[in-house]
Amino acid sequence: MNKLNTTLFLLAMALLFDSCERILPQAPESSDTIAEPIEGLTPYQTAFFVEGDELFAKIYTPEEGLGPIFIQNSCEGCHVGDGKGHPFNKLTRFGKYNFDGTFDYMLEKGGPQLQHRAIANYLYEQLPEDATHTSDRIAPIVIGMGLLAAVDDQTLLDLVEEQKANMDGITGRVNRVMPTDFFVPLAIHDDSAGYYIGRFGKKASKVTLLDQVVFALKEDIGLTSDFDTEDPINYAIAANTSDGVPDPEVGSNVVNKLVFYMRTLKAPTRRNENDVDVIAGDEIFNQIGCVKCHIQTLTTAESEIESLSNKEFHPYSDLLLHDMGSLLDDDYPEAGAKGGEWRTPPLWGLGLADDSQGGTAYYLHDGRATTLEESIKMHAYGEAAAVIVNYENLSNGDKDKLYSFLMSL
Repeated sequence: MNKLNTTLFLLAMALLFDSCERILPQAPESSDTIAEPIEGLTPYQTAFFVEGDELFAKIYTPEEGLGPIFIQNSCEGCHVGDGKGHPFNKLTRFGKYNFDGTFDYMLEKGGPQLQHRAIANYLYEQLPEDATHTSDRIAPIVIGMGLLAAVDDQTLLDLVEEQKANMDGITGRVNRVMPTDFFVPLAIHDDSAGYYIGRFGKKASKVTLLDQVVFALKEDIGLTSDFDTEDPINYAIAANTSDGVPDPEVGSNVVNKLVFYMRTLKAPTRRNENDVDVIAGDEIFNQIGCVKCHIQTLTTAESEIESLSNKEFHPYSDLLLHDMGSLLDDDYPEAGAKGGEWRTPPLWGLGLADDSQGGTAYYLHDGRATTLEESIKMHAYGEAAAVIVNYENLSNGDKDKLYSFLMSL
């Protein structure tokens, strides 16, 4: 090839590559995505993560055990891109109070969760007429859960004592719950007369990720597993037939891969953390008292997964229950949590929420707030009342800096 032809060839290739770059989407920056594994996994662990990732996105069919009643046909149907859910896919818990003041989750009528979809030739659930209390929820973001799961219970108990000692109205507590029959306690778990500390779920009613995954498979997708072998059924139908697929519909291998996947999803990378407004907003976040519940840093205990062992991380949560006041009281108790009590949600990934929610961010447990200010003000009548007063006294400029910081998480 002579010099002229070589030049023309190289020019043509350059134009080709330029065209491809314009047509093909570029890989997103690490700070703009949350569906990535934590660093340091072994090749075997990485392969296990990938298999779990595929199962998380898998769309189940009736032939594979979907239903007979369900909410979504895949994990990712609610947790799009591993992010927070959309109110369109909200789930509803229901029940009623007994005359003695105890709460009835109406298990004999399909409780505690309403499945509003059904497979062909089967009737979806409707809210029982005698259900007097409901609580709407949207799916939580699922990244970083392995770090949260690896924190020692004693750390949470110490936080409770620290908050009591401060005597400033912030009095978080743990939710002691009766564990599932397949729960196996680890060294991090604190036993109190057979009750263990919950840390997953909106009201910290689940002790482990395994508990959470098994519950979601059944209540959200209608999939039985080795850990829970009974299909959800519509009790309003005279003939309560199942979906016709032998139980369990997924084996422990599927469940374990899903749990591993959720354990090894990385925490989101901070964005714009060196921006002057973000730095100022961080200081304001601490000064007005948000950090009292949304504490910045936790540390994991020893773990069989080296990448999770003795790691400092920044969830902006104490994982404790707090009384959020009348504006957020759903009058729906869960395990030991009262209606107005909610577990402090981690704030990491807050600035990426709208990516998984159709372009508009929906905040709080039920997505009722669409702005950060709305969300913050809903805290006004609970333990954070004094913090909200401090927030209201901020100038508009300082509020904007606070928002810049929150959006950087």
